[in-house]
Amino acid sequence: MAKLDIGEKRLPQDGRIDYQIGNKQLDMRVSTLPGVHGESVVLRILDRSDTTVDLAELGMPERELENYRGVISQPHGMILITGPTGSGKTTTLYATLEKINSERQKIITVEDPVEYQLEGITQIQANASIGLNFATGLRSIVRQDPDVLMVGEIRDHETAEIAIESALTGHLVFSTLHTNDAASAVTRLQDMGVEGYLISSSLLAIQAQRLVRRVCSHCAETRPLNEDEATVLEINANACPEIRRGKGCERCGQTGYRGRVGLYELLMMSDAIRHHIASGSDANIIRDEAKKEGMRTLREDAIDKLNAGLTTPEEIARVTRAI
Repeated sequence: MAKLDIGEKRLPQDGRIDYQIGNKQLDMRVSTLPGVHGESVVLRILDRSDTTVDLAELGMPERELENYRGVISQPHGMILITGPTGSGKTTTLYATLEKINSERQKIITVEDPVEYQLEGITQIQANASIGLNFATGLRSIVRQDPDVLMVGEIRDHETAEIAIESALTGHLVFSTLHTNDAASAVTRLQDMGVEGYLISSSLLAIQAQRLVRRVCSHCAETRPLNEDEATVLEINANACPEIRRGKGCERCGQTGYRGRVGLYELLMMSDAIRHHIASGSDANIIRDEAKKEGMRTLREDAIDKLNAGLTTPEEIARVTRAI
């Protein structure tokens, strides 16, 4: 069904299945990996009918949402979304493109794969087997006179360089990186061989994010935060007097969780931060400067969501670290 070679069990393979269940169109990504005792198979299931997500529904704190909306309305520059696989980066990018999409702007994306199809946007499917990677796709896009570019991921020096050149020559560029926090994205670009002065000149903002499971609203119970949980989160128990936890019901499959909510850390560029980047400062110095200027870390946003009864201490400890 995924158009894989069923006789090949020695090499990893990737494929996809278009599957209809009732009125739902599912897109299933299939990945196989050869192991000592047989193949490991993973399916990633995407519901194509569930594509319209508003920025306000993602869970960004009000101030971060206001700053993010301001930065995506800029005429040119680069905005990076960072986080591990499965942290909602693509959803954030699609919600962003939906927000700025209009007949007055030409938006082109190069993705691997194209996860959801957006109306009014030219989307290119990267295909490494025929030489159409992010870098070659980006080179072609620039000649199409776009206003906004989105490149699925910056993986190498060439892609980073073209994306930054595009941001410096009048385009608004969105992309993703796999880093643990916002400040580390600068270090990653430097490791790829991009000069600090180019990074500082082109970047508008870096947003790090994670997804945590949301407490099921149908079986949630309120109780005090205990000392062990406070120790794990490295906070005073008085800072979060009560938390909500699902006891498990039919609606949440007895897990106590139903749905997910995002955690966000938005690093906005300032003159001081640009100076640190241009002079080659490491991620710790950039992070400290951003915190001085009011940046709230992923852990701080997570504690706020714990206070609001949206998630649990275990989820926060699983996806964030104290800084």
